[in-house]
Amino acid sequence: MRQAIPVFLGLAGIAIMISACGAPPDYDVIIRGGSVLDGTGAPALVTDVGIRGDAIATVGDLSASTAAETIDAAGLTVTPGFIDMHSHSDFTLLVDPRALSKVMQGVTTELLGESNSAAPALGPARPELARTLDGLELALDWATLGEYFARVERTPPSVNILSTVASGQIRAAVVGYDNRPATTDELERMTALVDEAMRDGAAGLSSGLIYPPNSYAPTEELVALARAAARHDGIYVSHIRNESDGLLDALNEAIRIGREADIQVEVLHFKRSGARPVPSGTDVTIQDAALLIEEAQAAGIEIYANLYPYAASQTTLNIRLPDWTLEGGREQLVVRLRDPETRERIRREVADLLVGDRGGATPATVMVGRTPYEPHRQYQGMRLAAIAEAMGVEPADALLEIIDRADGTAGGIFFGMREEDVAFAMALPWTTIGSDGTALAPDGILGRTHPHPRSYGTFARVLGHYARDEGVLTLPDAVRKITSLPASRLGLDDRGTLDAGQRADIVVFDAATVTDTATFGDPQQLATGVRWVIVNGEVVVADGTHTGATPGRVLRHAAAGAATDDVQALRSLFPSRTRPSSG
Repeated sequence: MRQAIPVFLGLAGIAIMISACGAPPDYDVIIRGGSVLDGTGAPALVTDVGIRGDAIATVGDLSASTAAETIDAAGLTVTPGFIDMHSHSDFTLLVDPRALSKVMQGVTTELLGESNSAAPALGPARPELARTLDGLELALDWATLGEYFARVERTPPSVNILSTVASGQIRAAVVGYDNRPATTDELERMTALVDEAMRDGAAGLSSGLIYPPNSYAPTEELVALARAAARHDGIYVSHIRNESDGLLDALNEAIRIGREADIQVEVLHFKRSGARPVPSGTDVTIQDAALLIEEAQAAGIEIYANLYPYAASQTTLNIRLPDWTLEGGREQLVVRLRDPETRERIRREVADLLVGDRGGATPATVMVGRTPYEPHRQYQGMRLAAIAEAMGVEPADALLEIIDRADGTAGGIFFGMREEDVAFAMALPWTTIGSDGTALAPDGILGRTHPHPRSYGTFARVLGHYARDEGVLTLPDAVRKITSLPASRLGLDDRGTLDAGQRADIVVFDAATVTDTATFGDPQQLATGVRWVIVNGEVVVADGTHTGATPGRVLRHAAAGAATDDVQALRSLFPSRTRPSSG
């Protein structure tokens, strides 16, 4: 009997070994030995991160643990996924869900909906939005924000999204493109649309106050709509009315809306446009603007801002036209441009505006960005002065010809800011980063355009140029600015830091080499130095290559609700076009 005992124990030991070999791994993914920046601004700690499912399970020593997939992060920096506070990927994500230009610089979440949100696609707003989608070969098969979210979820992207609802889109749906105040009845219907969008999950209300028809809205209208968003604990995000000589007045309007609507305010692309190389003593400066915001903060108003790390902006070339030419939308603009007498009037006024340097716009500082008109694509990336010379016409004539041939959809890049102002704004403790760009790809239909390099390089530029090379920010502060700080502004309690229980949105990059390679001359260039990107626990970028995974989610701010009678009535304005198709 005594001799049988060792044999029994030996068999038991073999059984235990077999069981251990067949045991499932402790984690789905372990990121080992990286320099972990948790997103709070705290110093780095060399440790491991363990992921189970879509969540971070452990941050700590996991040397004795196993994983289905192991990422060797030795010598690399591990951070939460980056949050883009200002993105225009609303429609390009439907064309190419990879979000290649964004994820390759570490973006895992984008805030959409500024200026022209995907919804409401109702009333007079619908055909205008449909024309925009035509250029991307997309069908408009949604009407409300909830239906747009469902459309995104049918072909999910590689990044998470959340969206505001644009006050300009709401105004277009109800009032149209006329330059007049909304009636009492119209304002009630507009407020109902905000309520509807918030129930669908909107993060808040946005405004683009230099763009018609939003530019026609008085402050009182914006306050009323912002109050509707505030009832659902939303935020107010604004491209303010003026970013040059009228900057302080425009900021005061945003502050007033925040105070009267009792709502958190986010100022988009905080900057001073049209600044002289050396400001005079009477010029409004970016420092004046920052002081005004900080005084409002001290008075109890929640107002913050974001910026992009470039000294040039991008928007439609139409913004350089007289305001009256834009009444009635793009269709009416094109009609005016093709009437000889009206075109001559526009040409004279545009010539005066270009000479007057409105917002830093002169023939030497305006670059043509995108145009759908094939013969004019040779001018993408060229300054207006050079284009006019090539055409053999005056700059004003060249500008009108490009806008006309593009049916009012041509884009431009405007070099009207000071690099010193960008660095100053970035160093402020309350600013975050918003690319004001779009999820693009160098291939396919999205590769045909000439975008601003910010679509490809914003976050790599913050980490590489401003933090590493220029020392404007420390690396922990830079990471905080693009992770936990924007997450807190957006109420994303389960994202933005590397803590157990948080969603596993994670970036692994080489702090010594991360670089934006996109330039104004050659903008369709992917950032380098980002090695791994994980979204909701799934690897989207592996060793610098997109895996094809599309685990992104729609991050709804609130539970969806049924359409109101007001919304149903608006849908009836276009009965054959407002319901999404079954496909």
